[in-house]
Formats: sequence, C-alpha cells, structure tokens
Amino acid sequence: MSRIGKNPVPIPKGVEVTLHGDAVTVKGPKGLLERRIPPEVTVAVENGQILVRRKDDERRSRSLHGLMRVLLHNMVTGVSQGFTKVLEIQGVGYRCDVANNVLNFTLGHSHPVSFPLPEGVKASVEKQTVIRLEAVDKELLGQTAANIKALRPVEPYKGKGIRYANQWVRRKAGKTGSKKK
Repeated sequence: MSRIGKNPVPIPKGVEVTLHGDAVTVKGPKGLLERRIPPEVTVAVENGQILVRRKDDERRSRSLHGLMRVLLHNMVTGVSQGFTKVLEIQGVGYRCDVANNVLNFTLGHSHPVSFPLPEGVKASVEKQTVIRLEAVDKELLGQTAANIKALRPVEPYKGKGIRYANQWVRRKAGKTGSKKK
C-alpha cells in the first residue's frame, strides 16, 4: 500500500468537501476547487477526514493512489490557507509593475513584455524587483511562476534574470582575458 496514499487528509474547520459522481469539490474561505477522480481510486469522507483507497493492485492504480491523496491535500490547503510563490528579478534596469492583472516587465529586450495573469492568480510587486504570486490552486500557481521565469531565465555568468526567491544559481567563471605570449 502507498505510504502517502494511506494517510488520511484532515479537513480543517471552515472547509467543506462534497463528492458527486466522479468529482470532488472542496470549498473554503479562500475559494472553491474541483477535481475529477480517476476510476482506479475511490474517495470517501469519514470522521472529518478524506480517505483515498485504490480498487486493485494494478500499476496505474498504485501510482494514482498517492497522487490523488496529495492533490486532495493541496486542494484543502489551498482553500483554507492559499499558496504563495515569490520571484526575484536581478539585473541592471530589470523591473516589473502590475496593472489591471497584467505584469509589465522591462527585461533588457528592445520592447517591454506584458504577461497577463490567469484567472485565480493575484500578484503584487515590491520594490519593482520582487513579485509575490498568490493563488488557491497550487498547480496553476506553479505553472504561472514557471511561465514568468521563462520570460528571462537566469544566465550563469552574471546571474541576471528572473528566479525564485530561494533559488540558488551556479555561477560560471567566464573568460580570464589574458593573452598567450
């Protein structure tokens, strides 16, 4: 049995979980999330906990068992507390501002870059170089942060670009500049 999948997901106060057919809906103070349940696993709500069980010992069922438990846990955490990702912009003249749910970047290109935020993701910009993204859906938040990072990936020589706040970048030495004689 999956060590992750067999753990129940506790339902905190203020969060409501409903099952209907092959879908589960989680509603809380921060919002509402819905997910389809694959036919290889079953989900039950008992004693203030969500229990995930698999129907058989097939390879796909075993792999979906732990996955569904983690996805349901992320849904419960998202609607009760929410998720946050912080991005940093490093580089001379690199900056960002937010207006009407659109991030406007100056990243050293010959043109400004506009990034419209998907529905459900909120952004705030501190000091023009720190972007704080907040969302209820962890998958959507992670994909949005990855898409923003892809606008200007961190380069290894000077470390310029967009990175996560806790990301460590391996730096390269570059050329020495000495001539052979």
